[in-house]
Amino acid sequence: MVGQVDSGLRWHSESVKIKAMAIPIRTAALLSVAIINLRAADEYQRRVDTVRKTPGFVALWDFVKRDGGRFDAWKGRGETHDFRLDAVNYVRDYWGEGREATYEDFPLMGSGPFGQAVQFRKETDADFRPCLLVPRARLHDSGLDVKGPGRSVSMAVWLMRESGNHAIAGIWHEGTDLQEKGAAVKRVEHGMRQYALFAGLAANNGASAAHVSENGAKSFGDKYARNLATTPEVIGAGWNVVAFTFDNAKNTVTAYLNGVATDYWIDNPQKHAFFQWPAKGWADGTYRPPEGKPLRRQVVERRGEERVELQEFRFTKVRVTLRGKQVLKRELVALKANPYWFAHDLYSPKELADGGPFTIGRVIHTSRSVGTTGHIGGVAVFGRALSPKDMARLAAIGKSAPIATPAVP
Repeated sequence: MVGQVDSGLRWHSESVKIKAMAIPIRTAALLSVAIINLRAADEYQRRVDTVRKTPGFVALWDFVKRDGGRFDAWKGRGETHDFRLDAVNYVRDYWGEGREATYEDFPLMGSGPFGQAVQFRKETDADFRPCLLVPRARLHDSGLDVKGPGRSVSMAVWLMRESGNHAIAGIWHEGTDLQEKGAAVKRVEHGMRQYALFAGLAANNGASAAHVSENGAKSFGDKYARNLATTPEVIGAGWNVVAFTFDNAKNTVTAYLNGVATDYWIDNPQKHAFFQWPAKGWADGTYRPPEGKPLRRQVVERRGEERVELQEFRFTKVRVTLRGKQVLKRELVALKANPYWFAHDLYSPKELADGGPFTIGRVIHTSRSVGTTGHIGGVAVFGRALSPKDMARLAAIGKSAPIATPAVP
């Protein structure tokens, strides 16, 4: 019996020791988690502040900040407009088909460049094209509504692309007045394009591309807008930062990928799926980048009194046939796609009804295509042309390790 009691006492004693040790172990574990969360919150705020301190800052949706359950934007100083994002199925809004979209249709990753990311899926239901948007009524004449004389704009999107080459984010209502077949449009509206980021389109499938419009509608005789800058590189795996600047003073649109804006020439643009349109504009005089004194010239052929020169300008390369100083013929050989010449102000909707919403993930379009799929972890807009250094700082956020969703007051 004594042996049994002693055994029980020893077991009780060891049990007390183990429990005594377990208390600080749990405390340490909780403290460790708290430190990790605090570091994530600090890093989150540092990244948000990097964007907010960038000159010309207008808005940042990081999909962490919310108001009333909806994704809200960090806003520039003095901005009072409501930039909260609505969940919308635009097919239902314009064709009266399909179900309504809710926030449940945008799965969250739980981590990202700022701590969260929204997924845009390859929807199989042809009547369901969900996007997140700020309605025109809540952005008209705001800092987000970049338009008109002298105004410049820049955008950056933190993106993990899976497929597609269409719209990523921006004010780019393609219109519902171009439909040639399919179900009847219940709500017919003309194009209301201003600026947006795309994943390359037919200009360069999967690239970072910047679309701009001076009239909200078509260009160069086509039914679609055709002014676009694109990177030669395509968006790779993992997190990338796709971005652009429109510099109104320099008349240039420049596409960036991960902080780099690589020059890009399109040879034989007349035969290109996308750039055939500005090439036609060059031929008929509606698209005229500056062609004064050539930056470079090379004689490529001589025929008696005639000679053929390849003349390179800032945005074009032209094959020129001359007799002495007399120009006999000019032919477009190459067109600069990055940076791209755009000598216009952005489309300026004067009335509320003439302007489109700011959408993320998709744009309103008669094709009702699936669009670009993947995760978006941040969207930022700036009311000026950012410098290469600014773009490099924004890109650095995408290159850093993703962080888990922090708690935001």
